[in-house]
Amino acid sequence: MEKTDKPLTKNIRPDRAFTTLADYESTGGYQGLHKAITELQPKDVQQWVKDAGLRGRGGAGFSTGLKWSLVPMDDISQTRYLVANADEMEPGAFKDRLLLEQDPHQLIEGMIIAAYAIQAKIAYIFMRGEYHLAAKRVENALQEARTEGYLGEHILNSEFNLQIYLHTSAGRYICGEETALLNALEGKRATPRAKPPFPLVSGLWGKPTVVNNVETLCNVPHILHYGVGWYQGLGRGSDQGTKLFGASGRLKYPGLWELPMGTSIREIIEQHAGGMRDGYKLRGFLPGGASTDFLLPEHLDVVMDYDAVAKAGSRMGTGTIVVLDDKTCPVHMVLNLEQFFAQESCGWCTPCRDGLPWTVTLLKDIIAGKGRMEDLDTLAGLTRMLGPGNTFCALAPGAMEPLQSALKYFREDFERYIVAVEHV
Repeated sequence: MEKTDKPLTKNIRPDRAFTTLADYESTGGYQGLHKAITELQPKDVQQWVKDAGLRGRGGAGFSTGLKWSLVPMDDISQTRYLVANADEMEPGAFKDRLLLEQDPHQLIEGMIIAAYAIQAKIAYIFMRGEYHLAAKRVENALQEARTEGYLGEHILNSEFNLQIYLHTSAGRYICGEETALLNALEGKRATPRAKPPFPLVSGLWGKPTVVNNVETLCNVPHILHYGVGWYQGLGRGSDQGTKLFGASGRLKYPGLWELPMGTSIREIIEQHAGGMRDGYKLRGFLPGGASTDFLLPEHLDVVMDYDAVAKAGSRMGTGTIVVLDDKTCPVHMVLNLEQFFAQESCGWCTPCRDGLPWTVTLLKDIIAGKGRMEDLDTLAGLTRMLGPGNTFCALAPGAMEPLQSALKYFREDFERYIVAVEHV
């Protein structure tokens, strides 16, 4: 059995042709599912994924196997659900789109194994509404899987049954929050739910529900196929496996690459993305998408794993780096991000509903020459008032991360707008 060091992208070709069922099976596809169903009990599958060290690739980094193990399994007749979160709307993130469009059977196999591990008989793919090509290809792949007997009744001649349905979102950023996603899937307004109870106990229609990111689920078949030890050996540092790392901005070759967990930010930006375009210098970057704190060129040698990036003062998030160059104003960049977050707030809680528009107003006033030095203190205060523990979900705290770090690292840019006016 030939093993690979790029399991997530091994089937993705330069012509970006859709990987059919026959293509997928020819490279070992559905062998992980065969092993899970014919050789392992659900609890064993949970343990394999836990031992492999797979952590959620949607941004939180929680242990996937541990998450599955928290689902109540005592009542064999209880309804359980699995949901794949494909609502990728984080600015700067485009990793799941590649997997959905180019190799959808990888997701489907991962979902079947995950559903078997928690004994769910119904699963949903909750997909961003704008991903039209991805939706078409996923639906085609689902039909292929049904025809071949990988979905439906008595999968692989076992007692396990599963149906997977594709649901396209109406389109709100808040749907990426798992409980808002569940409300939307139920046909309700997409607002987050109070926790506890957590979805693992009371989720979709009040039943135990696991929500996993697309990239997370795409790792699962390879763990079962190639083994725990192989997966652990892919990472370079404290985290296991590979990761889809992206980079966007004024780079020579912006894009997406599958690399070992623990790859340095310098390698991603300078080697794989080719460095900055001619005439531009790196001033800073958001390491994990729009809702992460800025880091500086001095942090280039930080490795991309959850703990290392956190120690540097940010979050790895989705692993998709957004670069700030020396000719882009960080105040304008932050305003652009805060406008997005303010627009996408569900309006459920006061700090987010009122605090984000207030943030936008202050930033606009500063840029328009109507700002005061005390406005910077107000903005800093907002980053605390809208921070973790003060809002109903993580949208506003995430929105504050680029702002709080911009005030820390680029304060002179904010002050320049104000001082220029005061000197007039």
